[in-house]
Amino acid sequence: MGGQYRITGDKYPRMRRPRRRGRLVLFVTASAAVLGMLGWGTLQLIDVFTGGGDASAIGPKAACATRSPSPGASPAATTAVPKPGAVTVNVLNATTRTGLAKKTADELKKRGFRIGEVGNAPKEYDKKVKGAGILLGPAASLNTSLPVLAAQLPAAERRTDAAREGAAVDLILGDAFKSLAPKPDADRTLAALTRPEPTPTASRKTC
Repeated sequence: MGGQYRITGDKYPRMRRPRRRGRLVLFVTASAAVLGMLGWGTLQLIDVFTGGGDASAIGPKAACATRSPSPGASPAATTAVPKPGAVTVNVLNATTRTGLAKKTADELKKRGFRIGEVGNAPKEYDKKVKGAGILLGPAASLNTSLPVLAAQLPAAERRTDAAREGAAVDLILGDAFKSLAPKPDADRTLAALTRPEPTPTASRKTC
């Protein structure tokens, strides 16, 4: 080039390559991180809407709980059964033992029952009752007077007659009859008839 151009001094300009490679690596790394976060977030949303994974336990639903029925929380009304004093009993003897009807009627009177007719059973039952006895009353007595009388003789058979009128019930004594139930046992049975039973409340969710 001739001698027209000369470089003077001891410093020379340095030629450097642009830092494009470092910027490219940083861009790729940042993009991968963003894509990873987006993918993780998408999976979490899928779990929430499909009910899978542990995501279903996160949020307000985790605080929801189902309350089971609480025994005794809501007592039911007392069973509507009459007291012995409101029950009229006809004591009828279907056996061959003399005086059995009167003796039994006297004991029932001591226990508070009203006594109606006392005597022998009609032909349809006379000497035909093999068990301890039969309790017979109108249809309305099935869950009222008959259970009260049955407390005195649990072994007796209960029957109702839809065509029967009045409120009185019959105690027809059979061949297997020996005596009424002990009074303490009968009293406990009567108490159980009128004891209110708890009504469980319905299950409900609270959040």
